[in-house]
Amino acid sequence: MNSRTSWFNVTSVTLGLAFLYLPILLLIIYSFNESRLVTVWAGFSTKWYVELFSNKGLLDAAWVTLRVAFFSATVATVLGTLAAITLVRFGRFYGRTLFSGMIYAPLVMPDVIIGLSLLLLFVSVDFGRGFWTIVLAHITCSMCFVAVVVQSRLVAFDRSLEEAALDLGCPPVKTFFQITLPLIAPAVIAGWMLAFTLSLDDLVIASFTTGPGATTLPMKIYSQVRLGVTPEINAVSTIMIGLVSIGVITASLMTKRRQASRIRAERQAAANR
Repeated sequence: MNSRTSWFNVTSVTLGLAFLYLPILLLIIYSFNESRLVTVWAGFSTKWYVELFSNKGLLDAAWVTLRVAFFSATVATVLGTLAAITLVRFGRFYGRTLFSGMIYAPLVMPDVIIGLSLLLLFVSVDFGRGFWTIVLAHITCSMCFVAVVVQSRLVAFDRSLEEAALDLGCPPVKTFFQITLPLIAPAVIAGWMLAFTLSLDDLVIASFTTGPGATTLPMKIYSQVRLGVTPEINAVSTIMIGLVSIGVITASLMTKRRQASRIRAERQAAANR
């Protein structure tokens, strides 16, 4: 082995991957366990998935979580993209420091502080806590992550393409939707996926901002785990892992396909010159 693939490096990477993914692998394996005891293997079975689809409490919580994640990720992606464009394209403007600080504050602020602050806000304005307060809270937290992802793409963006479209008479709004947005689409999609995943995973902020009839899946799982892990929890966790994995793989394939198409288009344009 050369210096880049030494035994130390291979061992470190192996232990790191095992530390990260072995618990997830065990969770998936034991979701197919015949026994109700989650630590004792008694044979392969899918009965806990059947039991899961008859567990109304977990299904309702999963449906609430998916809806919250979809709405919050979509709105956060729009706002985060606009914030990134403002920071990159408008240069130095009055209040930029305050604006960027407000955008990036949730990146470093503890979830407990964010959740408590939003709880006090909703109480002070007498806004009934429930589904939409969780959505607003998740938008607040995930918008900054989208802004960071999109901003990194805009910094390296070739503005000559936009300038060429504007010179040919294309209106600014049409230029954005036909030139800019398709080129930064991989970053926008990545930001949406990140916001969606963060919303699925959130427990602390949702616990502060939730109300009657708006129990998310992490909250439901946490309340049941305190009484003991059940096979249904392993099953629903496996399904959520599968959905997130499919989404990540799909986004990765779409990004690679767009990059390949862009490279082919650039080569074709160079050949035609």
